Amino acid sequence: MPVNSVNTNVGAMIALQNLNKTNTDLQTTQNRINTGLKVGSAKDDGAAFAIAQSQRSTVSSLDAVKDSLSRATSVVDVASSAGESVSDMLTQLKEKALAASDTSLDSTSRSALKADFESIRDQITKTLTNASFNGINLVDGSQGSVTALANADGSSVLTVAAQNLSLGGSIVTLASNASFSTASSAGALLSTLDSSINSVSAALAKLGTSSKAVDNHLEFVGKLQDSITAGIGNLVDADLAKESAKLQALQTKQQLGIQALSIANQSTSTVLSLFR
Repeated sequence: MPVNSVNTNVGAMIALQNLNKTNTDLQTTQNRINTGLKVGSAKDDGAAFAIAQSQRSTVSSLDAVKDSLSRATSVVDVASSAGESVSDMLTQLKEKALAASDTSLDSTSRSALKADFESIRDQITKTLTNASFNGINLVDGSQGSVTALANADGSSVLTVAAQNLSLGGSIVTLASNASFSTASSAGALLSTLDSSINSVSAALAKLGTSSKAVDNHLEFVGKLQDSITAGIGNLVDADLAKESAKLQALQTKQQLGIQALSIANQSTSTVLSLFR
């Protein structure tokens, strides 16, 4: 038979312990609802928190990778646009040279074609000189290649080779001072122009392939980042529907605990009846 004592109320002690446990669980649930996290610190789950922090670092690093790839894409896009303009201008030069190679053409008309030819020729150099992005130019011969980060720890890179489209180079073999004054000299430029046009087309194809590779990797990095973020969520995110139901249950349990403690505290008053 339990001992009735005013000094030690065992029932109240047990009720208080249970109430404190309920209050602790309630606070934990409220924190999860407020933050949306079931693991908000190392105290909640050290292993899960450490893994999540490591993966958050990777996600953050992948932002830098995406920025690097985006810059590389912009560099290649500018180079490609310049290359397309050069190809168009080479085609115009061929048209001028072909027209000037007509022996029936009078000297005045040939001189006008020569002036147009030289103007377009000089415009090629201007176009190439201004085809830079972020200080990088892949078509004027000043740059050998451009690299972009490919992974979160910087151990892998993507490289896009430059295509030197400068006049008098290995791709555009037309000399920077090329011109004509007679029908025969104009005709002599046609083979050079044909070769240059074909070579520029090949160079543009290489730039296009490289640009596609960078775009594909940028898309992959974005998907990888999303997958890692989802994985982090699986580790640390709280199930709010579950926590909401748990909150209601704990609030009810808290109220019952308070009542149980109140009843336990009143139990010692029955001792007074023994002395009436």
